Amino acid sequence: MERNLDRKLKHLPTRPGVYLFRDAGGEILYIGKAKSLRSRVRGHFTQDTSHSIKQQELVRRVADVETVVVDSEAEALLLEANLVKAHQPRFNIRLKDDKRYPYIKVTVQEPFPRVFVTRQVENDGSRYFGPYTEVGAMRLALEVVKRAYTVRSCRYDLPDESPDRPCLDYHIGRCLAPCAGLQSEDDYRGMVDEVLQVLGGDVDVVRARVSRELTDRVESLDFERAAVLRDTLVGLDALERRQRALDVKGGDQDVIGVARDGDHATGVLLRIRRGKLLGREVHHFTNLELEAEAAVLGTVATQFYLGRGDEGLLDLPREVLLPGEFEDRQLLESLLAEETGRRVRLPVPRRGEKRRLVELAAQNARHMLEERTVLEESARGRADDVLYDLQEVLELKVVPRLIACFDISHTQGKEVVGSAVVFENGEPQKSGYRRFRIRGGWGNDDLRSMREVVYRYFRRRLEEELPLPELAVIDGGRGQLTAARAGLADAGANDTTVCALAKREEEIHLEDRSQPLRLGRTHPGLRLLQRARNEAHRFAHSYNVKLRRQRTLTSALADIPGVGPARQRKLLARFGSVRALRAASAVEMASVPGISDQLARRIVAHLAGEDQ
Repeated sequence: MERNLDRKLKHLPTRPGVYLFRDAGGEILYIGKAKSLRSRVRGHFTQDTSHSIKQQELVRRVADVETVVVDSEAEALLLEANLVKAHQPRFNIRLKDDKRYPYIKVTVQEPFPRVFVTRQVENDGSRYFGPYTEVGAMRLALEVVKRAYTVRSCRYDLPDESPDRPCLDYHIGRCLAPCAGLQSEDDYRGMVDEVLQVLGGDVDVVRARVSRELTDRVESLDFERAAVLRDTLVGLDALERRQRALDVKGGDQDVIGVARDGDHATGVLLRIRRGKLLGREVHHFTNLELEAEAAVLGTVATQFYLGRGDEGLLDLPREVLLPGEFEDRQLLESLLAEETGRRVRLPVPRRGEKRRLVELAAQNARHMLEERTVLEESARGRADDVLYDLQEVLELKVVPRLIACFDISHTQGKEVVGSAVVFENGEPQKSGYRRFRIRGGWGNDDLRSMREVVYRYFRRRLEEELPLPELAVIDGGRGQLTAARAGLADAGANDTTVCALAKREEEIHLEDRSQPLRLGRTHPGLRLLQRARNEAHRFAHSYNVKLRRQRTLTSALADIPGVGPARQRKLLARFGSVRALRAASAVEMASVPGISDQLARRIVAHLAGEDQ
């Protein structure tokens, strides 16, 4: 493998392109771009004492290099952004969270455009407004549009496809039925032009029109329409107040700010249109160890605009203000100009109003970074200490952030059930709880039942490609531990560590220890295992009780003519137990759907005869 790598390094092309470093298993470790692939890639392998520890570790792991040749350095930058976005290699600066913010989409390419919310940006000719990081602002804008304009909500391909008659929206005044030819394309298009003005932040013209129409409607005594127009004005005023509060002067600009704290950084993009701050986009980055400030800024800027398809270039202004220089600034500038078909400047302002905007973006970035740090530290404080303690005492390879605990419950070999409860970061995750009816007919053989439950639970998670718990906790001793390990092996989940917690002495049995582990009664790790064990017992026992009640009630009613399984279930749902059923009167029983007065009296008589 080393000889193959050496041969590749000797015959690298001198053209621009992208290179991918892979480890012995084929996993991508790092993706980079180069003006000359030969010199850039070989530079990684020189014996340079200035190389960081991270760089040295990367080179140590590299087993293969793959190169992609392109025509220009600009194309290499774009390809690099796309590949990093797709693969998120461990040695690249990584975008920590990539949630898609919503946009308002106006399908202006259609004869009768629609207005709706989407999280997918496509190159389909539509106009997109956003992204809206504040959902309240998006809802306010949509509400204003809905009140002021009768934009259609249907999905017909007008005018080629249309219904036989107008829908309910026409009858309640929310649409003027262009589908039925009751509104012309020109009239509809004029309305959409105003919608675009409102969504773009220009409400003055629209407010003047609504005010005039409101006056006319009042004079003609059309108070119903006047009320709608009045509410529309209220919404327009609220929209303008929000914009006025965010008035930052200037024209149309994007402004980038960056804040860094060690291995983490936050990038903020302020979207300023007509001198008003209309939106803010925030991304968090990690894996920044020993990265220079310029490299971090370059990664933030390219992540905002490249590697995201058309979404990254949506509504791009002619000027993007930066807080500093970075290596690929001019390259990014030319690439954005090429993609948009017009000049896009990326200046670094040193003074004046534009510098104030850059400082404002930096303040936003610092605020968001501090906020995230506080939230993460508080979350770690709740769970990490006890999880690290548990990792240490159980000698686990990983921190057990996801713990699953199992228990078996039955009544003298009947109604045999199992439970699986999940704790995530030390807290119950009830959406992950599962309960099982044992299929094997093992009776009171708890070991075989435990093996079945563990197997079924882990097999299901593997089939659904869900993350596997780092630690499985079993209620019991050495026998239950062996049974659970067999279930894990059956499912193919051999990487999960399993331990058993015995009730009497609260001893912890581990696979690689001949003697059980004993922790102090107040040890936080033991307390967490006890919480999980008790919760698994409660969950299994409650299911066993439910099935036992069903069986008892079913057996008590089975001999009564006319009371089949469906009516038995209804009586069980209404009264819950045989005791409650025997205490009920015929009138109470007759209130259950499907139980007649005559059948109710027959049930009462039958149950009374059993008691004698």
